[in-house]
Amino acid sequence: MEFLQGLFSAGGGLLGYLIPALFVLTIVVFFHELGHFLVGRWCGVTIKAFSVGFGPELFGFYDKHGTRWKFSVIPLGGYVKFLGDENAASVPDQDAIAHMSAEESKGALHTKPLWARSAIVAAGPIANFILSIVIFACLLLAFGKAVTPARVDGIVPGSAAEAAGFEVGDIMVSIDGSEIEAFGDVQRVVALSSESDLKIVVDRGGELVTLLTTPRRQEMTDRFGNKQKIGVLGIRHHAQAGETRRVDYSVGEALVGGVQETYFIIERTLGYIGRIFIGKEDADQLGGPIRVAQVSGQVATLGVAALLNLAGMLSVSIGLINLFPVPMLDGGHLMFFAIEAVRGKPLSEKSQEFGFKIGLALVLSLMVFATFNDISYVFFSD
Repeated sequence: MEFLQGLFSAGGGLLGYLIPALFVLTIVVFFHELGHFLVGRWCGVTIKAFSVGFGPELFGFYDKHGTRWKFSVIPLGGYVKFLGDENAASVPDQDAIAHMSAEESKGALHTKPLWARSAIVAAGPIANFILSIVIFACLLLAFGKAVTPARVDGIVPGSAAEAAGFEVGDIMVSIDGSEIEAFGDVQRVVALSSESDLKIVVDRGGELVTLLTTPRRQEMTDRFGNKQKIGVLGIRHHAQAGETRRVDYSVGEALVGGVQETYFIIERTLGYIGRIFIGKEDADQLGGPIRVAQVSGQVATLGVAALLNLAGMLSVSIGLINLFPVPMLDGGHLMFFAIEAVRGKPLSEKSQEFGFKIGLALVLSLMVFATFNDISYVFFSD
């Protein structure tokens, strides 16, 4: 562990960002593709290649089943290539499938029953969610959770908290029905709820009082100097000496906590995307690979535990994004399978080809947009 800590924090500059980013991305991508791989092999599909990364191969080997395991030069993703795939996105190679022998056809992905194809495609995102649950559970088992009372020690004049009627000494009990255990729980809910109405129940001298408030979006600077726009109530909190306590978890409790943390990230991510469309969040907060590398390098200076926590969060995000109904993504394949289930037959080859072209355009557009945001943020922000 000390060796990893030194490796991630050493060197600074490019390596200080690159090594932690590769560590995080490799873990997340490997488990995503491993989900596809394991379920595909269980369903009897012939697997041609398992790649971490895209582009030319750096190194690799063949296993006893003839699958080529390889690391490729561009470490921004990965793929499992099944028999019958035209490319890394598992677009069917209709010509190759038509010329397969009867024996070969048995191992092709696209000749398998609908349930098998659906299970293989869904296994990637599911593997990401499982990885996140395991990471969060292990961190809770190893380090527990630091808890300080969610007490109001001060109120910023003119803030949302003052307008809502908060008083010094209030202890926050729940937000929108979800129990609050510590002040940190309040911070992360409020940060992702700018311009959204919240119902907060506080304990005021033994009496429960319900307050309605709307966090205001403000630009804040974190410990690394990164600027981000988050929701702010305007509440001050000062933990008293000896007030912070550690909550330890059993294995079962840690697993439940891992599930809850994964669900929280999914819920808040979907909420954030929804608020972008209705104008309550700025799309310039969306980041790509450059931002991931920057954040990974910064988080690595806090320790391996913090970097693993980032890997868990990123794994949830990648699993969720892959379930979006966009052709080229896993969700797009599942959408085509759902249409096939309703129609009783697949969409025509031309319709699927058109869908994949639209999906490719959307994915590339998002990548360009996110990279533009990264460049603007990292190199041109004040």
